[in-house]
Amino acid sequence: MKKLKNKVFSVVFLIMTFITVAVVAAYNFQFYNQQEKSVERGLSQTMFEKFDMFDKREGNAPDDSEFGNLRFMDTTVYTVLLDSDNNVTAVINHSEGEIPDDIISLAESVVNSSVKEKTGNLYYTRYSYRLTDYSYITIVDNSNTNRVLQTTLFISLLVLLLLETAIFLISRRIAVWIAQPVAESFDKQKRFIADASHELKTPLSVIIASADALESNPEEKQWLENIKSESDRMNKLIADLLELAKSEEVNEAGAFTVGNLSKLVEKSALTFESVMFEKGITLNDIIQDNIMFNMNESKMQQLVSILLDNAVKHSENGSAILVELKQDKDITLSVTNAGEGIPKGEEEKIFERFYRADESRNRNENRYGLGLAIAKNIVTAHGGTISAKSENGYTTFKAVFKD
Repeated sequence: MKKLKNKVFSVVFLIMTFITVAVVAAYNFQFYNQQEKSVERGLSQTMFEKFDMFDKREGNAPDDSEFGNLRFMDTTVYTVLLDSDNNVTAVINHSEGEIPDDIISLAESVVNSSVKEKTGNLYYTRYSYRLTDYSYITIVDNSNTNRVLQTTLFISLLVLLLLETAIFLISRRIAVWIAQPVAESFDKQKRFIADASHELKTPLSVIIASADALESNPEEKQWLENIKSESDRMNKLIADLLELAKSEEVNEAGAFTVGNLSKLVEKSALTFESVMFEKGITLNDIIQDNIMFNMNESKMQQLVSILLDNAVKHSENGSAILVELKQDKDITLSVTNAGEGIPKGEEEKIFERFYRADESRNRNENRYGLGLAIAKNIVTAHGGTISAKSENGYTTFKAVFKD
């Protein structure tokens, strides 16, 4: 189970981490592109503005009067004017402020370099530049862009770290939540195997001991009676286990047909009249006519039998059992008896395999606590729910089916 939790945790954590990292990376990539376009605009806008003011003829270099009125609001741009010998004649700052000393040295290095245009990595490159064919260099100061991009990246990494912490905690919760039903099912399976083994071990021990005693005293018939009695117990237990397994597979589509549930319940109830008569129990029924339902008829008949058998065995002598079937929005089947009730807080447990409120009494009656578990499987396979409640000396089992 620990391995399952770890696997679920790893899968959930990796998926959520991948999505989070992708979102953060996409945001930073988009923001970087926006800043890069802003720098590109700064590099190209001067050329576009003054394209028609001069031609490419030798010696026709621009002067500062042609560029001095240009202003850039979103970035700091410098225009370095060159003469015919590529010497710096003037530096124009299109924004307010002093002209840095390194602008001229940068312009001179650009003139002497084979690289005439460079944007660079905007996270740390101080200047971007472009040498045009019109004897001037456009230089963009990236200081503010560097700072904005680095700050955005730092905040993104900090947010990512916080999100990863949250994802770690959420992934652990999800892993526990997903693994919990599996753990409960695994525990039930282990408990079921242990209970079944225990129930089989007891009669087997009696059979083996009786067989040994019979071998030593062949004339003693009581050992044969013990063997037969315990064999019958084992046979009933195995039959109940097989029935429980079948009830979990009752939802095969071919086994369902639309039938008259009212007649089925009425017929099933009548088969218990003789059993009830022996205990002086009266059978009352309130059955709405002609309720049609898509069902497995044999399993629905078994459901009614299990509920009535349970009611008879827990009813007081001389009391009454009420069977009620009605249809409003849903179909409701209920069986109510007076007598021994369900202990408080155990209304759900009685539908578990091998659950028995009275261990000694049920063992003497060859009852293994599988009947109501089978009933629950049948109801669930028909898309319904089943519940039990004891109140004021009456116990009611109610099965509700969606029509």
